[in-house]
Amino acid sequence: MNSEKHKFELVLWDLDGTLIDTLEDLAAAVNHALALRGLPLHAVDEYRKMVGHGVRNLVRQAVEAAVQKTPDQVGGDDGRAVRGDDGRAVGGDGAAEGQQLRASGLRMLKEIGFSGTVPKNNFIQLQDGQLMPEYIDAALEDFKEYYKAHIDVHTRPYPGMQELLTELQGEGVKMAVVSNKFQEGTEHLIREFFPDIEFVAILGNRPGYPLKPDPEIVREVLEKAAVEKESAILVGDSPTDMRTAANGGIEAVAVSWGYRTVEELARAGVAAEAAAGPNTEVGSARAQTGPVAKNRIVHSVEELRNVLRK
Repeated sequence: MNSEKHKFELVLWDLDGTLIDTLEDLAAAVNHALALRGLPLHAVDEYRKMVGHGVRNLVRQAVEAAVQKTPDQVGGDDGRAVRGDDGRAVGGDGAAEGQQLRASGLRMLKEIGFSGTVPKNNFIQLQDGQLMPEYIDAALEDFKEYYKAHIDVHTRPYPGMQELLTELQGEGVKMAVVSNKFQEGTEHLIREFFPDIEFVAILGNRPGYPLKPDPEIVREVLEKAAVEKESAILVGDSPTDMRTAANGGIEAVAVSWGYRTVEELARAGVAAEAAAGPNTEVGSARAQTGPVAKNRIVHSVEELRNVLRK
């Protein structure tokens, strides 16, 4: 590679909110699962803080937030109250409210192009006051079915990212994708929008592997790329990405065009630095290579390009 141009031999890219904007398609798919259950839907912007921790966590948070919006009013389409597994009603009788929520959900489903049949009597299931895992699992399957069929309706790369990756590859920089999105979806979107980039690894949420911020994904990429920690950097849009880099002992830079605010990213950078004590993996790396996961935030592709160069 051209060592005169680039400080880093390897760039690890987060996917959602960093390389591509997937928020609208994710929101539509989760809203589909909510509407099937007669639950209130969320605005696209409400999903910004929910994404980035894997799709099961996304669906769980969305369902919990929807229930919180109507704590005493969620009902079934037949007017009965929502009941837990013990048979006790949750909230009031839910008659008018349940019909209203169902009608609202159907309208929003039509707006996002859904033409199927909405099942009846799909009540929220509670156990000891908590949503039952089986209820979340069922909602997750509905989400996945819809999302896989509509994964790229609105999704697009952020302006300038395709050109930047092509440039980096041409200059000999190795690259990998490290995402908490399910593996199939990660591979699909990368192959669609970055077909000419030869990534050393495309890693998403895979069975048996921990999610970010666990550093395992960093270790795996470093091994595949045969690159040392001090020559690698992670580019992401969330505090989770900053913690992943810190935990893995590599540097990081945050982009401001993703799903977190600049204030959140700034706090995450400070927290990552503070957490890197002398007896931790990242602290040991710092002793050899200087600060990692610095409080660096870029606001444009040109700024990012400059960070990746000496």
